[in-house]
Amino acid sequence: MFKLNELSDNEGAAKRKQRVGRGAGSGKGKTGGRGIKGQKSRSGVAIKGYEGGQMPIYQRLPKRGFNNINAKTYAVVNVGMIQKFIDAGKIDAKAELDEAALIASGLVRRAKDGIRVLAKGEITSAVTLNVTGASKGAVEAIEKAGGSVTTKQTAAADA
Repeated sequence: MFKLNELSDNEGAAKRKQRVGRGAGSGKGKTGGRGIKGQKSRSGVAIKGYEGGQMPIYQRLPKRGFNNINAKTYAVVNVGMIQKFIDAGKIDAKAELDEAALIASGLVRRAKDGIRVLAKGEITSAVTLNVTGASKGAVEAIEKAGGSVTTKQTAAADA
């Protein structure tokens, strides 16, 4: 039978923290294991990436490519997921599905620079989509099911 006052940890499981700077007899007194003077002996010092005067590795390695600041990132929706949400009753197939409706249904978390529909999966419902973009395969799949797709690219080309 165990008694609460007799409980103890396994031998060597709990080790006491070394208290530095608590007298010469402690073994970590005076300078507290930091040596003498210099930047690293002071408090609040972080020298990340500093390599003692030589060229840091992130500067020695060659750089490749670039980040296009004008690149657009689209939220991606597959036609199979649209069908899944229609079957679950989260999307009304009879209403026109625009980006706001897809976000409200929970299919897309945020629109980013727009929503783009891709052809992964199958769609059987006739839906009317109004989105930023769609792949050729997605447009074919939706039109084959009896629906239609209007994209901002085609709307701009028609105008």
